[in-house]
Amino acid sequence: MNTSETVISLLREIADPGIAKHSLSFFKAGPGEYAEGDKFLGVRVPDQRKIARKHRKLSLEEVKKLLKSELHEVRLTGLLILVYQYEKADSILQEKIYHFYMDHLEYVNNWDLVDSSAKYIAGHFLFDKDRSLLHNLAKSDNLWDRRVAVLSTFYFIDRGDFPTTIEISENLLNDQDDFIHKAVGWMLREIGNNDKPTLISFLKKHYKKMPRTMLRYAIEKFPKEERDHYLKGTV
Repeated sequence: MNTSETVISLLREIADPGIAKHSLSFFKAGPGEYAEGDKFLGVRVPDQRKIARKHRKLSLEEVKKLLKSELHEVRLTGLLILVYQYEKADSILQEKIYHFYMDHLEYVNNWDLVDSSAKYIAGHFLFDKDRSLLHNLAKSDNLWDRRVAVLSTFYFIDRGDFPTTIEISENLLNDQDDFIHKAVGWMLREIGNNDKPTLISFLKKHYKKMPRTMLRYAIEKFPKEERDHYLKGTV
């Protein structure tokens, strides 16, 4: 039977307490940490993907139950199901899945959940549409909303479309969170992989005020001597 309970049961069958313990530390779910209170079964992502593929026809009502779970792997599996559904859907169903995803962003509440879904659903859907929603998300007080805004543009970058990433990156230069520094730096690096002059142009304007982590991520693929000039401020 294709239900949320079936999916959760399959995840529980392969749960590993050792992996769960490691995940608590890896995802910083302890007191005072960014994912405080998140709970883990201890299931590796490749196994979650296998289960998600087998249950990609789960109804959105059942997926909603997965997204609302207190268990991290259950939420991620639900998001993976959405991604697999979206990949196979026609334009009408893709729009429905997109809106469902955006309506339930409150459950996309850790970096891996964002990174596994934003590009493939929001990025794909908004590629040839108005992108103002991403700019609004980039202004959100919610860390993960801002990361969704950045990571959604990964889809654009893969298709040689950089302006939205550049604009959002400029708006997030003063963001205080390391997860945004890493996300922006990563997307800038991806721009550089496609078109280094565009990245160089961005760096020329902003590298001296970029957070250090953001800069390091952005220039990671540069030759060492070139990286050193940026890090020392001698470009």
